[in-house]
Amino acid sequence: MNTAFETDLLALLPRLRRFAIGLSGNPSDGDDLCQMTIERALANRSRWEEGTRLDSWMYRIMRNIWIDEGRRTTRSLQTFVDEEAGTAIGGDGAQEAVVELGNVDRAMQSLPPDQREAVLLVMVEGYAYKEAAEIVGCPVGTLNSRLVRGRDALMQMLGDEA
Repeated sequence: MNTAFETDLLALLPRLRRFAIGLSGNPSDGDDLCQMTIERALANRSRWEEGTRLDSWMYRIMRNIWIDEGRRTTRSLQTFVDEEAGTAIGGDGAQEAVVELGNVDRAMQSLPPDQREAVLLVMVEGYAYKEAAEIVGCPVGTLNSRLVRGRDALMQMLGDEA
């Protein structure tokens, strides 16, 4: 057994979960996606090449599972209170922050999947363009284009709130 593999995999869990939630749109589906990814990685760990980036390999597995499973479009993505409800409660600003996070979450989920992936990998996870392009399996220029379109769409959707 490769204990370094398991140790490195455990260290990746918070990042994998964050990416899974970003792809799937909610924590419950994100946790399911993360679990399926870990199961597949453990079952196929002999395919991982020692000396290569485990995180990139895991992100590719997760992305492939997400594509295979398809997005659940009938599920409501309302994970936060409506803006009207949030602004009518309290005065310490915490409710407004929750509303703002809800607006960002809804804006992210409205992006096309390829743009959402690019935004999540580069702007949230901090990958370099080249690394993100390798994870997604596209040329760097394509990833850059997706990122720019996604970022611009987010800025337009959140324009008054940004």
